[in-house]
Parts: sequence; structure tokens; C-alpha cells
Amino acid sequence: MSPSGDTRITICVEGNLASGKTTLLGHIRSRSGVEVIEEPVGTWRNVANANLYALLVEDRDRWGFMFQSYAQLTMADIHARPSSAAVKVMERSIYSGRHVFVENLYRTGRMTDVEYTVLDQWYSWLTTCLDINPQLIVYLRSSPEVVFERMRQRCRDEESTMSLSHVRDIHALHEEWLLGATRHTPSCPVLVLDADKDTAQVRRELDSKIGTYLHDSE
Repeated sequence: MSPSGDTRITICVEGNLASGKTTLLGHIRSRSGVEVIEEPVGTWRNVANANLYALLVEDRDRWGFMFQSYAQLTMADIHARPSSAAVKVMERSIYSGRHVFVENLYRTGRMTDVEYTVLDQWYSWLTTCLDINPQLIVYLRSSPEVVFERMRQRCRDEESTMSLSHVRDIHALHEEWLLGATRHTPSCPVLVLDADKDTAQVRRELDSKIGTYLHDSE
């Protein structure tokens, strides 16, 4: 599974809010030959001097389509961006944007049929015409109750109004997307890690299972 020659590979780290993605990415970043790219939250917080992320949380009916349009654009840009590193590791992906977050807005009635169709057609074009398929997805699988408590403890402004029900919905869509009978993943393996465990255990499990991907460059 390791890259050979000049081949570059992309790994996407997926999971619910507060599932430990940022902590795990910090661990991966310490390795040589690896470029880690976090979600462009800073970009989302400053769109024409507006915090689009905060607007989404405040009013998903009004800003859901706008936010997901911009998120899809920014994630496509990260996927397509060249990297000099042997391994590019991304926090989330255009795929979770479509199959988790867009799907959630649509199923909860916060996105119209027209908006959903437009985003889906853009997604289909981007994933068909751009060479952005990852070679591995790491799924930090966590129970909604655990991550909801973590959210309460870390006290991020945009998460202050999120409910346990919403966290459960996002969890269910991750399960459907990555582990369901009809998976919508790219043609790559999915490595599932138990993110309810403590940070040290998750790091050890990651290292033991994908050491061939995250090897140190010569």
C-alpha cells in the first residue's frame, strides 16, 4: 500500500464534530514527507468580511446552500492542489461534504430540490473531471454522546447552538456513507478507528495500521 517512486497519495481523515481529527492530524504532521491540510475554516470565517460558518450555524435554512457551495469549491481546490510531499493528508473531503453535510441539509428540509440538484451536479462534474480520488479514508468513528460532550467542553462559538440530535444525524450519515450496504465512497479502502478511545490509543492504532502510508521519506 505504500507509494512507489514519485507517486503521490492522498489520505482523507473523516469523522463527526469533535471526533479528534485535529489532534490526529497534529500527530501525523510530525512525520517527514507528509503534508497535512486542515479544513479551511479560516477562509469560511472571512468571506467578503462575513463569517459564513457562523451564519450557517445561526440559520441553516438561509445559509445552508451558500455555505455548502463555498465549502465544495474550497475542498475541490485543496484536493486538486499539487503537493511536493509523498503523502497529502486532508481533514475531511469533498466527498463528506456531499454525502454527509449536503445530505443532512436536504433530508432535514433545509435545502430545496433545486439547490440539492445544483450542488449534486457540481459535485458529479468535479469528481469526474478532476483527478482527486484519495487512496485511503481514515474514519474516526465515535459515538454521538461522546463527541457532544467534547463539543461542550471545548466551547467553540459556532458549536454553541448545536444539539445532540444534530450530532446524531451527522453520525448516522457518516455510517451510511462509509459503512452502509451501498457505499458512496471513492474507490479506496476505509480504515475505521475507534475515536471514543483516548488520544494515545487512537494514535497507536493509526500507526500500527497505516505505517506503510505514513513512512518517513528518505
